Amino acid sequence: MANSEEGCSTQLIDGDGAFNATGIDRLIKEVKLGECGLSYAIVSIMGPQSSGKSTLLNHLFATNFREMDAFRGRSQTTKGIWLAKCAGIEPCTLVMDLEGTDGRERGEDDTAFEKQSALFALAVSDIVLINMWCHDIGREQAANKPLLKTVFQVMMRLFSPRKTTLMFVIRDKTRTPLENLEPVLREDIQKIWDSVPKPEAHKETPLSEFFNVEVVALSSYEEKEEQFKEQVASLRQRFFHSIAPGGLAGDRRGVVPASGFSFSAQQIWKVIKENKDLDLPAHKVMVATVRCEEIANEKYADFSGNEEWSQLEEAVKSGPISGFGKKLSSILDTCLSEYDAEATYFDEGVRTGKRKQLEEKLLQLVQPAFQALLGHIRSGSLDKFKEAFDKALNGGEAFSVAACNCSESFMALFDEGCADAVITQANWDTSKVRDKLKRDIEAHIASVRAAKLAELTALYEAKLKEALSGPVEALLDGANSETWPAIRKLFRRETESAVSGLSSALSGFDMDEQSKGKLLSSMEAYARGVVEAKTKEEAGRVLIRMKDRFTTLFSHDSDSMPRVWTGNEDIRAITKTARSSSLKLLSVMAAIRLDDGDADNIENTLSLALVDSTNVAAKDRSITTADPLASSTWQEVSSSKTLITPVQCKSLWRQFKAETEYSVSQAISAQEANKRNNNWLPPPWAIVALIVLGFNEFMTLLRNPLYLGVIFVGFLLIKALWVQLDVAGEFRNGALPGLISLSSKLVPTIMNMIKRLADEGANAAANDPHRNPPLASKNFTNEGNGSSEMSSSASSGLTESDYTSPAKQD
Repeated sequence: MANSEEGCSTQLIDGDGAFNATGIDRLIKEVKLGECGLSYAIVSIMGPQSSGKSTLLNHLFATNFREMDAFRGRSQTTKGIWLAKCAGIEPCTLVMDLEGTDGRERGEDDTAFEKQSALFALAVSDIVLINMWCHDIGREQAANKPLLKTVFQVMMRLFSPRKTTLMFVIRDKTRTPLENLEPVLREDIQKIWDSVPKPEAHKETPLSEFFNVEVVALSSYEEKEEQFKEQVASLRQRFFHSIAPGGLAGDRRGVVPASGFSFSAQQIWKVIKENKDLDLPAHKVMVATVRCEEIANEKYADFSGNEEWSQLEEAVKSGPISGFGKKLSSILDTCLSEYDAEATYFDEGVRTGKRKQLEEKLLQLVQPAFQALLGHIRSGSLDKFKEAFDKALNGGEAFSVAACNCSESFMALFDEGCADAVITQANWDTSKVRDKLKRDIEAHIASVRAAKLAELTALYEAKLKEALSGPVEALLDGANSETWPAIRKLFRRETESAVSGLSSALSGFDMDEQSKGKLLSSMEAYARGVVEAKTKEEAGRVLIRMKDRFTTLFSHDSDSMPRVWTGNEDIRAITKTARSSSLKLLSVMAAIRLDDGDADNIENTLSLALVDSTNVAAKDRSITTADPLASSTWQEVSSSKTLITPVQCKSLWRQFKAETEYSVSQAISAQEANKRNNNWLPPPWAIVALIVLGFNEFMTLLRNPLYLGVIFVGFLLIKALWVQLDVAGEFRNGALPGLISLSSKLVPTIMNMIKRLADEGANAAANDPHRNPPLASKNFTNEGNGSSEMSSSASSGLTESDYTSPAKQD
């Protein structure tokens, strides 16, 4: 590749027909052809070998093509096709120097390469210079005629030929004026055009449809160099703005944008080399397709590596970004604008299609980030909604009002976030995400509603349970004729209070009447269930309750003091009263009577079957009646309200009587024992007999007081034993049990008494052994004082040991 200040050149196609893609790309890059769009022109020159083509181009366009050395003889100078930039020509103009025709170096191959190069020049050039000798004009066998035939023949191989300007450059002009030469030349050109075989579609097509013919004449370079240069300088001016309207190539067609020229030229030469017909419209589309795709790929890669986009993509992973849509739309718009700028001159259909593909690829690239942003906006809106909703509820705002206000507010907030995230180039629908947020909000509202309703329900149920359970249990514990009316009254009062409170609390939930009624009904049902459950619970302990009531009434008097069986009580009447009260408890517990219409005859039935039947049977055992309790149901009482069946009542009563019989028998035994204790003195006749028969012994005691003292001491000892052994208490349970108990306690008690007496005597002697020594003898002689002191000491010792030694021995 040659470089100079005037221009640069490269061999585009070598002598063997190889296309130099690297060279043309380098040249295009150096001359910045890619930035020209459609504002560029291609000029080529063809003509016989050694006709001064390169010389003309070097003087005309300030190029540096190799020229023939006349001193070495005529020979081939340019091989293949060379390409160079015209220096100082606007717009940017490239010129191709084609290998000369009729050269002896190629021999028979000349025609083939001549046609290929000519077709290539016509396919890519806007202006074709045809170099010809002046003396060939008008000659039948002129050297330019084969060249013109070649040009016209290959033109037929272009399906839709470009309109090319053919500028015939007449070299070495003679004295004959150009005005006289030009008509002859044009006539020769027309004859050649008419003689060339044409496709059916172009048989009548005039030459002017395909070519603009221009004719210029130049003086001889060797003989009139200065004049030649002046004429060339004048001709050069015609190439300025050659593509403008009225210029040399002002009406050209099918121009390939500058950025696709290299690829277009390479593909055209490839088709020509394969000897195929060149379809320029299809080729133009193909070039546009390849180049637009290359541009689109470049822009896609540029966008992918864009630092601002990378920052947005990374930032959106962690949370929402303010102005995301505007920023991303700007980046996308810049990318697409750059594509439009570079692809603007290519086929519109191809350009538009590739732009759409690029836009789709870019949107596919950014869509995950957009969806992630929508997800952040949705989740953020939902979290803020939950927080605001809870705050509103905690602030005392009505549930339905809070739900409505918060829903509207945060759906609007989501819409604002979506509007901020919307990408101008995309028409993405955010309704699905919006619907998802709406469903989430509604689900949360429903969840909170359910939780609040459950909380309210639980609160009032707890109040109901507290208000009903204890009082119902107390009422059942004191079962009487007014128990169930009192329970019904309590049930209605507390249920109405709870239902009223719950109804007021539900007013803020904006519930429909059906749902509200259902909740209130469930509250009433719960209250009924509490009462029934407590009643069933108490019914399960009815036997214990009956025994407790019997014990309370039987063992305590009307003042609730423990009853002492002195023998004056009517045990039979007390027992009957206690059992009747227990039977009343059983009748109350037998069925649930929460409704006002719940009337039954259970109490009379139980009384008749369990109490009266015993008296009747005792009076007349010959009468046999049907057992009213031989059934599993009560009359006028449904099975759902039955707590204790008649059969179960009979069984419970039998068990109750058996377990309370012992208390009655114990009371009877205690009463009899008390009576016996109160009658311990002998009968009067026995007392008289003792006085009469014991008169002599009584007189003996009076005559000898010592006997009296001994008897008194013995009395004290026996009294002490009586108290210590609690003889009266032991015999209260019967004679035989008393004797057995006393026999086991007698000996230990006597031994304990003797030990205590010995200890008392030893303590007295130890305290003062020498003081009043005759005191001991005086104790025995002084019957009154000594006996009294001994008796007093023994009594106190026995009494003190009464609660110690027997207990230890037992």
